[in-house]
Amino acid sequence: MSPEQFAAVVPVKPPARGKSRLVGLSDGRRRDLAAAFARDTVAACLAAERVEAVLVVTDDVAFAGELTTLGCVAIPDGVTGDLNASLRLAAAETRRRWPTLRPVALCADLPALLHRDLDDALAAAPADRASFVADADGIGTTLYTAPHDEFDPRFGHESREAHLDTGAREISGALTSLRRDVDDLDDLADARLLGLGRHTAALLEEPPTQ
Repeated sequence: MSPEQFAAVVPVKPPARGKSRLVGLSDGRRRDLAAAFARDTVAACLAAERVEAVLVVTDDVAFAGELTTLGCVAIPDGVTGDLNASLRLAAAETRRRWPTLRPVALCADLPALLHRDLDDALAAAPADRASFVADADGIGTTLYTAPHDEFDPRFGHESREAHLDTGAREISGALTSLRRDVDDLDDLADARLLGLGRHTAALLEEPPTQ
């Protein structure tokens, strides 16, 4: 039997509204970093062997057009202001477009993401139940997947605990690049140590290590 394949769902805030916790930077710099993070996240998803399709959810029409040049599909956010409802709607759209693929939701702020870490996480996801990857702080969530009929994410405040409460299984392993989401400048410094994707690296004028 061939390995289960996935459709990645990546919710992307309009870059102009993203990464407000990157304090000390200009609005333009925060916008550019948020856009670069999303590009690197999408690029890593597209490079993963277990991912056959990537669906970006965003209300930024111009940025959606830019992201589709990488090879993904983009749709408007169907439930603005409610991330989990938006993800459920997007997962339903993946079922319509790619009925044989299992949905997996990822944060869009993973500039150090390596496709091999994503593949390792997806290989470890149980086929019959929901599962997730906790962030580097062990509080939030960077990845959630479940069979279509059970897809019910709980991203948000203390989402690791919220996902555990639903019975979702936590995926273990190092998965360092997949756990390193970037909310503030300390997170960005950690991501730089791991090695940034080419879009974020170019913005920060350093050589990419991926």
